[in-house]
Amino acid sequence: MNDILLAVLTFFVFLSAVAMCIQAAMLIGIRKSTRVLQEQATSVLPQVRSVLSKAEATLEENRKSIAEFTSKASEIAGKASELVTKANEVAAKANDVMDSGKIQMARLDAVLSDASSRAKVQLERAELVVDDTMSRVHQTVTAVHNGVVKPVREIQGLTAGLRAAVQHFLRGGRPTVADATHDDEMFIG
Repeated sequence: MNDILLAVLTFFVFLSAVAMCIQAAMLIGIRKSTRVLQEQATSVLPQVRSVLSKAEATLEENRKSIAEFTSKASEIAGKASELVTKANEVAAKANDVMDSGKIQMARLDAVLSDASSRAKVQLERAELVVDDTMSRVHQTVTAVHNGVVKPVREIQGLTAGLRAAVQHFLRGGRPTVADATHDDEMFIG
């Protein structure tokens, strides 16, 4: 049994030696790969440093731009706040003016209503005065007509009748139509 144990141990020692050789070969391969990567990294390193410096410069410019933008944004926000305040003041003043305008319009409406009603009353009075005057003028014209014109016409008619009678008696007959005068025509019609 010792022989089997010795054979098994020998086999495992050999297997361990082979595994260690494989590991050593792999470590040598890793070392070579690492050197190749290191050489590549060394050759790329100046480019990376250049890009890194450019990135740092760009980052610094961006920080300055952001700072400027932030300050300008705060200035604009302040100005916008001032504009909003002024707009609110203007709106308040406009509302005051509108309220004052409404009050003035109400007063003006009251004055116009009063003036309109007074004008209507005055027009009614004037119409009554004109009607009264017209009726008095009509009465006066009627009185003049009845008192002056009517008696004058009656006298003219009486005079024309007397003249016609006198002419009739003086001529001795009836006058012809050709001899008719203007005064005679009054009585013919």
